[in-house]
Parts: sequence; structure tokens; C-alpha cells
Amino acid sequence: DSFNAEPTLVVSAPGRCNLIGEHTDYNEGFVMPFCIARTTVIAARRLPGSRCRVTSANEGKGIVHEFVGDATLKPVDDYTNYIRGVVYQYLKDLPGGVCGFEAAVLSNVPLGGGLSSSASVEVAIGTMIEGLYDLTVTPTEKALRCQKCEHDFCDTPCGIMDQFISACGKSGHALLIDCRKPYPTEHVPIDDPDLALVIANSNVKHKLSGSEYPDRVRQCKEACAAMRSAGHADVRFLRDATLEQLASAKGIDPVVAARARHVISEDQRTLQAKEALKARDYRRVGALMVESHRSLRDDYEVSTVELDTLVEIAMTVEGVFGSRMTGGGFGGGTVTLPKKSSLP
Repeated sequence: DSFNAEPTLVVSAPGRCNLIGEHTDYNEGFVMPFCIARTTVIAARRLPGSRCRVTSANEGKGIVHEFVGDATLKPVDDYTNYIRGVVYQYLKDLPGGVCGFEAAVLSNVPLGGGLSSSASVEVAIGTMIEGLYDLTVTPTEKALRCQKCEHDFCDTPCGIMDQFISACGKSGHALLIDCRKPYPTEHVPIDDPDLALVIANSNVKHKLSGSEYPDRVRQCKEACAAMRSAGHADVRFLRDATLEQLASAKGIDPVVAARARHVISEDQRTLQAKEALKARDYRRVGALMVESHRSLRDDYEVSTVELDTLVEIAMTVEGVFGSRMTGGGFGGGTVTLPKKSSLP
């Protein structure tokens, strides 16, 4: 209705929840997210030239935002950065290096709930551009372009996980992602009919482009540098390190050591959880989830009182195998693994 025209294309992309493997992706480690039944839907039509017009039912009170889809694109101070940045990544593939469209965006992925509403929008925009311009882009390449949007237009130095699962996920499966190039993946079944996955929103919204996230990225790099100085030249990222190598880095700042301890142990937990899921050993998966939460709370310090309370409550319910905070932290939600018979 905002454009008084019919769309020629409708696309969607899901949000995600991370089962285990938190703050490991930008350390070239392992993550294991799954898609959720909440999506961003975009109805669009192509316009000639470089005129881009966008409206959202969720942001901007239905206002139509306009921008020029060419190499002059720069970040602004509103939600359209998630769109502008993706458009910019596709310009090299488009006729004349320009992009033009009208798009209406609707999402039921909770904003700030740790379910990657931003990646859902980005991947949907990428899919929209591919459809409007008849482009063939691999899901991996699309995810990388959307990640670049976050880095360059949204001031969030995120890893690859959020965009990757939204672009590459499969129903009834978690996706184990090796966050080191060439990003090999493994679909891990989570379709046991006696099992459930419950996501709880703390209703505390996080903002990951504050200092907390970049601080932790920096601390991880500092830990790697300290281990290299201790003689472990092969530790380029925390994915390369062991807890024994970390312990050998004398004089390392205790906070930096704690951050590294979380990431190194979280990689181990994620790989162990994959094997436990394949074996349908849900008690083991649950125990690893609880260990992950404690590590995020105590070593990485990204949990909140609300998230801790949600996990504590979940673990008192009979039939619950495990529970943990999910997402970047400082708010957001939790993921819990119960027997389906435990649900009300």
C-alpha cells in the first residue's frame, strides 16, 4: 500500500537460535545454531535506475525511506543500515553498478531478543536482490556479504554464525559451522519427536554495537598475542589454542585469560554436543548447555540477572535436560532442551 503497486517478488529469511557455541565464531571456532519459525518477509519490485524505497512495519512507523543505490552509499542513523549495507555488497554484480527497488519489510523475529533479527533482514534483502536481478549467489557467499554489511554499515564486528544459519539452515536440524574458511558445515538432526526446544525472552534488549562486544573481540586477540609471546606461534585465533597453552602465558591479564578460557572450552563443548546429539544422549547435551551458561556468566561476563534466573527456573522443571543463555548476551533470551512431555 505504501507504494500503490503490486510486488513482483516475495522472499523470506529465518531468525536463529544458537544451541551452543557462543562468542566462538569471531575466534574462528565452532557454533551450532538452528533456524526458528520466526522470519523476515519482504515484498518487493524492481525499479529502473538507482532509486531505493523501503518501508517497515516494525521500524520507522511505516515511513518510506529513500536512498540512492550506488557506490555513494554510506551508513546513516536508522534501521536502513541493514539494507543499505547489503545493497552495497551486491553493487558489483548489478548492471551499471546501481540498484533500484521498492520493498516492504515485515518481521516477527523479536528485536533485541538474541534471535538475530538483523541477520534475518540482511539475508532476506540479499535474497530479494538476487531475485529481482536474476543473480546466482551461493548461500555461503550471501552470508559473507551480509556479515560485511554488519561490519561496515552497522558497526558490529560479528562473526559468521548469524548470517550463515539464516542463509544455509535446514528444517529439523542444527547446523554445526566451522567458522574457519572454507566454512565447512554439518547438519545435525534435532527432530526427535519426544524432544522440544524452548526459547524464552528476558525482555531485556541488548545493543551489541556498544563497547562490550568490541572489548571482548579485542581481549580475545590479546590472549592470542600473549600465547604467541609464550612460544605458541601457531595460535592465530583462540580456536588454535588449548587450555594448557593459555595457562603457560604468564603475566596475562586475569580478565583476558577468563575470556580466552571461555572460548577455548566452548569450542570443546560444541564439538562434544554435536556428537551427543547424534547419539541422542540428551542428558549429555543438557549438561554441556549448563556448563556453557556458567562459562558465559562467569568467564565471559555477558549474562544478566534475568538470563540467570530464567536458566535457574528452567532447571527446576522435571524433564529438562539443560538450559543456557543464547545470543551475544547483555540481554536477549535463553534456550532450553526439555522432553516434549514436560511442556504445559
